[in-house]
Amino acid sequence: MTRHRITGLLGALALAAGTLAGAAQPAAAARPAAGDSGVHALAAGPSAEPPAEFGTDWHDPLAAAPPVTRPATRSCEVTVAEARFRDYTPYTGTYAPPAACGGTWAKVVLRLDGKVKGRQYDRLGHLSLGGVEILRTSTPEPSPDGITWSVEKDVTRYRDTLSRPQPVEMLIGNFVDDTYTGVIDVKATLTFYAADRDRHAPAPDTPDRVLPLTTPSVTTPRNTERLLAEVYATGSGGGCEEYWYMTTPDAAPYSCKASDGPYREVRISVDGQLAGIAAPFPTVWTGGWSNPFLWYVTPAPRAFDVQPIVYDLTPYAALLNDGRPHRIEVGVAGVPAGQSGWSTPANLLLWQDEGRAVVTGSLTRHEEGDPANSSRWTPATPGGQHRLDTEGGHRLTVESRLDTSHGRVTTTVTRAVHHTSAHRWTEGENQDALTATWTDEESVTRGPATVRTARTYTMDGETTLGAGDRLRTVISLGDRAETSTRRGGRTVDRTWLDDRYTGDASYTANVPREQRHAVGTSTERYQVYGSQTGRGCYDRTLTTAQGTVTADRRRC
Repeated sequence: MTRHRITGLLGALALAAGTLAGAAQPAAAARPAAGDSGVHALAAGPSAEPPAEFGTDWHDPLAAAPPVTRPATRSCEVTVAEARFRDYTPYTGTYAPPAACGGTWAKVVLRLDGKVKGRQYDRLGHLSLGGVEILRTSTPEPSPDGITWSVEKDVTRYRDTLSRPQPVEMLIGNFVDDTYTGVIDVKATLTFYAADRDRHAPAPDTPDRVLPLTTPSVTTPRNTERLLAEVYATGSGGGCEEYWYMTTPDAAPYSCKASDGPYREVRISVDGQLAGIAAPFPTVWTGGWSNPFLWYVTPAPRAFDVQPIVYDLTPYAALLNDGRPHRIEVGVAGVPAGQSGWSTPANLLLWQDEGRAVVTGSLTRHEEGDPANSSRWTPATPGGQHRLDTEGGHRLTVESRLDTSHGRVTTTVTRAVHHTSAHRWTEGENQDALTATWTDEESVTRGPATVRTARTYTMDGETTLGAGDRLRTVISLGDRAETSTRRGGRTVDRTWLDDRYTGDASYTANVPREQRHAVGTSTERYQVYGSQTGRGCYDRTLTTAQGTVTADRRRC
């Protein structure tokens, strides 16, 4: 029997493009990520009877999350990029805002349409305007006859960037040869919806300035009164950091090593002082967990719309308002020294005080708890499993006061992250399992209002290579968040999101396509309650079997 490494260096992408590329593979198409964005199907509804196993074609992509809502106002569409990616040469062009829809917009929606055929890896890509990254995405793997997919995203918050001509750069890094033949063909458009109060479509509160963090040295406007940073953090590139949540310390006999184990934390600093912490989202790409059959109809949460981590850096506004350059840097704690694998492009979003040329103040509090990170390896007994138990966490509180044209404003930001996991595997890694939970809790008090957000990410999966090289993966993933706003001692807004995916797929590895006899089922339930839905409730469940949709249920 050929030894099959389930994760580690072979992992998701290598297996998808290596073992599974022994014959051309139809691939997953995109699914929307959590939030007001998505991937939209053009095909029909549920099938009456699923086939006994996967064939050479299956259902088009479906979106469990709600599509981007649009106001009923005048709209204008602009093509931002149109390119065919066959290597690592970026597309470059120019963008100009549409004159016909005015200078204030109720909403701006980005849409990416893609198509690819043949054989190809799943690939990571980005779209930037004026250096500001507005989309980070990945691609499905193609079928011989070709697939199409689309991704939509609300990009209204980049109004400052979109309001004037900008250079455009887009790249979906790719490699094409006689084996991997898939050229990725994409078109990106922006649709602008004019603001119109009479139609209940006012222009939202968006940042006055958006600055790309292209270098650590940044000079901000001196009247900044609110400051956010967004970081599109992804562990990717084909190495072990793509599967960082399954790495083990050097002493443990596992294929993917990290000296401090799997704990990761995305940190941002200002002039060398820690200013923000966050738990990274455990993204699973379309070849993830050695089993692309899990993701063909319903890919994992966020795989096609990588959402940025958002940090509130308002407590540092007074320091940054001195008119001098300052260093703002992003790093990932837990990555072995000198090892690459993480990408962390970042933008700064700034709101300015129209009533003052300079906003002054001071940082009044900086309290950092001791970072915790411990991994305990329990060696396998004869015929048993190795086990690595990991627990880590960190806490940070930062507070400041700013003297603005509308009075003194105190801002307090508290964030706490925590991770627990149990990783179990056999000698040779023919059984490999992980149960993990990440929490990221944040409280921001600005003046009389407090916004609390509690995020929880979960992963519980096992891949087994059994007799006859039959590979089976059973997995469940969770992406949950609850946000509440309190003002004057009472809750004035609350939103609750719960995106859950479960899948079970198996196939015979290391054989030609026609001998794989793949089967697989999946269920995704996406629920949102609160103001984000517009109607107060959104609840949809999609169920698939062997690449067909067997149920599409809406409860709201």
